[in-house]
Amino acid sequence: MNLAEAIISKNVEKHAIKSAIGFNKKGETWKELSWKKFGDIVFKTANALKNIGIQENDKVAIYSDNSSEWMIFDLASLSLGAISVPIYSTNNGEQAEYIINDSNAKVILVGNQYQYDSCLEIIKKGNTQLHTIIVSKKAVWINKELNSFYLEDFIAKASSKLDICKKEYDDIATLIYTSGTTGTPKGVMLTHGNFLNAFEAHFEFFPFEKFEEELSLAFLPLSHVFERSWSLFCLYGGARVYFLEDPKDIVKTLSEVKPTMMCAVPRFFQKVYAGVLQKAEEGSPVKKKIFDWALEIGWKVAELKRNEKVIPFSLRLKNSVADMLVFSKIKERLGGRLWFLPCGGASLSPEVTRFFDSVGIHITVGYGLTETTATLTLFPLTHFEHGSSGQPLPGVEVRIGENDEIQVKGNSIMKGYYNKMEETQKVFTEDGWFKTGDAGKFDDKGNLIITDRIKDLMKTSNGKYIAPQQIENILTNNNYIQQIVLIAEGRQFVSALIVPNFEFLHDFITKNNISFTNWEETVKNEKIIKLYKEKINELQSHLAEFEKVKKFTLMPSEFDINTGEITPTLKVKRNVVLKKYENIIEKMY
Repeated sequence: MNLAEAIISKNVEKHAIKSAIGFNKKGETWKELSWKKFGDIVFKTANALKNIGIQENDKVAIYSDNSSEWMIFDLASLSLGAISVPIYSTNNGEQAEYIINDSNAKVILVGNQYQYDSCLEIIKKGNTQLHTIIVSKKAVWINKELNSFYLEDFIAKASSKLDICKKEYDDIATLIYTSGTTGTPKGVMLTHGNFLNAFEAHFEFFPFEKFEEELSLAFLPLSHVFERSWSLFCLYGGARVYFLEDPKDIVKTLSEVKPTMMCAVPRFFQKVYAGVLQKAEEGSPVKKKIFDWALEIGWKVAELKRNEKVIPFSLRLKNSVADMLVFSKIKERLGGRLWFLPCGGASLSPEVTRFFDSVGIHITVGYGLTETTATLTLFPLTHFEHGSSGQPLPGVEVRIGENDEIQVKGNSIMKGYYNKMEETQKVFTEDGWFKTGDAGKFDDKGNLIITDRIKDLMKTSNGKYIAPQQIENILTNNNYIQQIVLIAEGRQFVSALIVPNFEFLHDFITKNNISFTNWEETVKNEKIIKLYKEKINELQSHLAEFEKVKKFTLMPSEFDINTGEITPTLKVKRNVVLKKYENIIEKMY
């Protein structure tokens, strides 16, 4: 079955007047489209694409921030049997050009002036495949003589009646180019069946009640497999999805939209966690005592819930008081209604998941890759294990192969890399298992525990193996540390490049009357270095001696997407950073 048909046709018939999506244009209030209107716009867009020659298996690219238009264009392309190709909105023109050329995209949707200008330049350079640029916002200037159209005008005269292209489960739905912490991006071929099987596996795994009444906020980039799969899954199940265009507005948006569900990356939860603890530490002794008492009560309740045990009346009563005094204020900052929060992209320490569970917000930690249509394993609603990555979804097989590599099989595994047969063969074993490149193990209850990326494992000159992600995760749980990169390969001890959380550091400087000229000078200040030494020593006190950071350098600015130091999903490109700051690193040794 066609993925778009499974989402649109089913829900238009079942929930015609119910809200499907929400969006917010600059300076306006949030608006919604019913399933009937949403379906009409998707089909009008599909027919408009058909009118300019887009056929089955043609590539249609999307180079834009999150928006309702993003999802409409995606589902319209799929309705025609075309193959959608998302491009990160933060990609520069050169990166976008590579994906457009490699995929042979014929039409592209863009969201802002830079994206439009970049695509116009690609056409001027002589790209003969890309023939039409569609722009979602009329604030963008376009050259109408060069096949450029505003989306609103593009679909104005198109019909809303469409015979959706029939598709088999094995037919390609999308090419998602890996952001790539190393090497050249590769187009991951995911099929209609990959998505539909993954969706059904989730509904089999979770006993959702009245799923169509849920509201999800699309906060992460739709160009990434995690948010895209999650948002499509929500729409598939009849839930509403609101689209946040600028992730910097997340705090304000949470209070406006009040979502019940939202997928997020570990850094989001780490910042909330560290912020709450910091505020508690700065409060009066009485407030700190109440906070600690509330967390203790919340933890007892969370543990009983996790193990499906009865909560005594007296404990329920105490938890109600804890909620009124402490937890409700934390939950209100997140909109007040969040209860289901899938988390992926990197590991999340058990201290953070335990904290949120104690507060009454469940984080569903999972593990997966672009090549596996996102989720492979995840926390069930009960009997999960903090510190693990949960259990395999129905239809997913997981084994531990050579070098402790996690290998998987199942109907959500990609068809391969587009036009890269040799690269595809490298990531599959002879007996057909996909090699994830991650190292892991199972605990005695069948929960998967990720130890690290195999390529990231470091060996010191003393022969000790360091798993950097785990240590970096522990250190970034602190509010004063925004980003960190460990160095240990072939070295006698572990060192680190640390990007401070400049907002919190500025508060510290102000409170301690430290003179400020610029960050280059401030990060060299002896008092600041002393602060970070104390923080790091405290955070890593439980680590083995050989794992501890012995020396570090504070960086005067954040690692940046535009300079290629981090991916659009905020993962540090370790090789790029190590090469760029080679001189700084050598000084630590």
